[in-house]
Amino acid sequence: MSAATTATRAPAPARAVTAAGVLAGTRTLIAFGLRRDRVRLPVWVLALLLGTLSAVGNYRTLYAGPEDRASVAATMDSPAGLAMTGPRHYLDSYGSGAMTGHQMLGFTAVLVALMSILTVTRHTRDEEETNRAELVRSTVVGRHAHLAAALSVAVLANLALALLLAAGLGAMGLGAGGSLLYGASHAAVGIVFASVAAVTAQITAQTRGASGIALAVVGLAYVLRAAGDAGGEDALSWLSPIGWVQRTYVYVDDRWWPLLLCLVLAVLCAGAGFVLSTRRDVGAGLRAPRAGSPVASGALTRPLGFALRLHRSMLAGFGAGVFLMGAMYGSILGQADDMLKDIDPIQEALEKTGGTMAESFASMVMVVLAVVASVYVVMAALRPRSEENAGRAEPLLATGLSRTRWAGSHLAVALAGGTLLLLLAGLGIGLAGAASAGDSGLVLSLAGAALAYAPALWVTTGVAAVLFGWLPRAAQAAWAVPVYAFVAGYLGPLLRFPGWTKNVSPFGHVPQLPSAQMDWTPLTVLTLVAAGLMWLGLEGFRRRDLECK
Repeated sequence: MSAATTATRAPAPARAVTAAGVLAGTRTLIAFGLRRDRVRLPVWVLALLLGTLSAVGNYRTLYAGPEDRASVAATMDSPAGLAMTGPRHYLDSYGSGAMTGHQMLGFTAVLVALMSILTVTRHTRDEEETNRAELVRSTVVGRHAHLAAALSVAVLANLALALLLAAGLGAMGLGAGGSLLYGASHAAVGIVFASVAAVTAQITAQTRGASGIALAVVGLAYVLRAAGDAGGEDALSWLSPIGWVQRTYVYVDDRWWPLLLCLVLAVLCAGAGFVLSTRRDVGAGLRAPRAGSPVASGALTRPLGFALRLHRSMLAGFGAGVFLMGAMYGSILGQADDMLKDIDPIQEALEKTGGTMAESFASMVMVVLAVVASVYVVMAALRPRSEENAGRAEPLLATGLSRTRWAGSHLAVALAGGTLLLLLAGLGIGLAGAASAGDSGLVLSLAGAALAYAPALWVTTGVAAVLFGWLPRAAQAAWAVPVYAFVAGYLGPLLRFPGWTKNVSPFGHVPQLPSAQMDWTPLTVLTLVAAGLMWLGLEGFRRRDLECK
């Protein structure tokens, strides 16, 4: 009887050990993740913090009087204005705090979601794609440790941002309760999309695919929020986590309970991520790759055709995105006069460009579209670095394929793809703008205005090529070009930055068509600079050793 009892009780400790073992090593991986992101995450957090504090300071300076704030509220009270900002309820008491929640929360929520998604996919799917996860898991590390550590790093980054925002805004006198809720709203939406990335990381075997699916969810959430706010359909906005945090009505009603929805969704998505991770092998995804053709096409036997095959999915996604983004801005082109006539800072910024109000507004929007295209350009130009880190470049270069042809093919796709994105963005804003303003001539003029930014994109490609060729470990610094271009080119005129800050960016030398006159000299100089940078980058890659991480 005693032996039988012992036999029946023996498996219990084994089950307990197994349950604890799946998270073994999580604390060490969290410390390692924070060590790896010791520069990346602080830059994200400080940029979001300083951007928010700067915007609040400018709101107070530019809209100091009740009449000024009432004028802005009246301007925003339109379907287009609400789609670009947030729900109308904020407009009923449009003080500095309400203005911050209305105009900033939806925009910064997207950036926080981007930070969280990239953090999770970097520490999960990228580790598997580069075979580092398998090596680590061969030690005493549980199968859920990588995902738990990645989510923990993302949560810590979001909580740090929330505390800094609450302290900073509270110090500016916006109210302790509202400031704490404002920071908590950012943390909530960031944690939600970190959990979404935990699910998408299980679906596909590629880091880019996992990030792309998660970013598509962010885009869908933003569209649902914008459509609901613009049309007065709260049901659509309540389908979006971004809509949830905006409906805290921070600095107006200070409602905390919508954040509970974010918490519930985050727990469900994170749980789904852990469960799905047990349904696949390490390095594989739940979605099985499609069987390829048994015979390669002629294009795949050439470096350029093979590079295009690697980039085509990302290029197609960006193409659809910039076209729709251009169409969204173009749809309000006909109402630009009524929307912006009472906003003095925007009026002053538009007056510097010249032309009609619609042309001036379009020229400012072109900067945003060009920056989005530059994001693709940087990703495409740095793809050789990813191939090198993953160890896929060395077998190719061990054949008769030269380094210049291999890396040059990726740069060529980046150049041509970025130019194509500009054309699609120009056509999107041109077609929608022509329908909105009743002027068919806008199609060609706006498409040409978008293409004028092509030399600036080529310079961005050249910067990435130089970093890849000579300083491969610092190649990610190429992201500074599109970030700075957006801050100096779009926010600079609104926040009244000094004029020299715009000239530091290659985008600052592009004629602001269609409101300004065409000037070929800066475009020619930018093209020559881009050619020199790409030659220099390829020369550096030809001279250095390959690196594999």
